[in-house]
Amino acid sequence: MKIEIKKVDEQKGILQITTLDERWYTINNEFYPSVTWIAEYYPKGIGYFKWLANKGWDEAEALKVAAGDKGSKVHQAIALLIEGETVNIDDKLTNPTTGEEEELTPEEYECIMSFVDWHKEQKDIKYLAHEEVVYNIKYKYAGTLDIRCQIDGQLYIIDIKTSQNIWPSHEIQLSAYYHTDNIGTPHKLAILQVGYRRNKKKFKFTEIPDQYELFLAARTIWEKEAAGIEPKQKDYPLRLSLK
Repeated sequence: MKIEIKKVDEQKGILQITTLDERWYTINNEFYPSVTWIAEYYPKGIGYFKWLANKGWDEAEALKVAAGDKGSKVHQAIALLIEGETVNIDDKLTNPTTGEEEELTPEEYECIMSFVDWHKEQKDIKYLAHEEVVYNIKYKYAGTLDIRCQIDGQLYIIDIKTSQNIWPSHEIQLSAYYHTDNIGTPHKLAILQVGYRRNKKKFKFTEIPDQYELFLAARTIWEKEAAGIEPKQKDYPLRLSLK
């Protein structure tokens, strides 16, 4: 989803429009790259390249977009549940690619069902934050943390995934969230896979180690490869006249 930031300069007579996509956040009037964008620069491994070779580039890209849309709608629904709302099977949620509202698919609804089952399995859970923007001023990156909660007295940072596998990029992404200026006290890190097809519960909760050094390594590669990439920015005159 694209975000437009508009800034009027009457002295120069211009309207400056900065367009941000999912790769950028605005923190303290600066543009910070997203954690997920940086994490993409971590080596993907032989498994990914075998999958890519099997699917072909175009199909692989289409599958990634579809998976992203699915994940976004599932995250929207889970956020509603945490806020105390009810999610109905025919509810319409925003598709981030098209910007249009569309009904949940059966597969998406099953992911949400499995989150409810996971929640009910916890004896004592308190949600402290969700969809929380976090940032690191020292290394200048930002991201959106899925869930911060307390389970049986233990603090957790949880990332929700609709994929069937946990990849190294998922681990470094969560580690980056942990090392932000927003998080002060020690937390455990965990990935909650919803709509999981490899067990009867349909979800899998996995604690992961802190892999922050690997994230910083990926950030070093990102810094070199993404050098010169900035948000799209254009100036428009405030007034037009034929005189």
